[in-house]
Amino acid sequence: ARCVNEERGELGFTGTYKGKPISVQAAGMGCASAAIYYSELIQLGAKKLIRVGTAGGLAEGLRMADTVVAISATPDDQIVSQLCGGDAHAPTASYSLVEQAVALARAKGARVHVGPIVSSAIFYDTRVGIMQRWKERGHLAVEMEAAVLYTLGALHKIETLCIATISDLISSENEAERISDAELQHGVDKMMEVACEVAVG
Repeated sequence: ARCVNEERGELGFTGTYKGKPISVQAAGMGCASAAIYYSELIQLGAKKLIRVGTAGGLAEGLRMADTVVAISATPDDQIVSQLCGGDAHAPTASYSLVEQAVALARAKGARVHVGPIVSSAIFYDTRVGIMQRWKERGHLAVEMEAAVLYTLGALHKIETLCIATISDLISSENEAERISDAELQHGVDKMMEVACEVAVG
């Protein structure tokens, strides 16, 4: 692998996985930052973008280091609306990538959950009851980038997917249980293998 990008301090590397070319690009945090890098990767010719990262678990039954494959991402961020000219839009993953990721993750022994997540604009969200309301509407987890990824995928006709490792179990906007470093490393390693397989598949 070799470093091919240091723009704005976010590193990008290109190498191979099982003999096939693959690139990995950091994209910062939040839809505003991620949209810059996703857009520029698309300008450079990317046809398949897979976000890997962590998420806060909302749904009952989630455990630390579980894998979430996000079939859709509710945009709690104005950027999606701006990109769509104010029209309503439901940011959705490419289903073929969802299928591949779920099958591969289960084959590797991961606990996999498939469903909608929330992409929040605020990391330390203080709105009373917001986490519970998201949970009650069936969201599995909350993170900060998938909604803009899926929206750009729809606008530019490319394949997109978000896979996340549960790093926190959120009970409210003020209470969360944090994963241990060892658990997180184990979960992320499994997730990254799956993402690489899907990316080169």
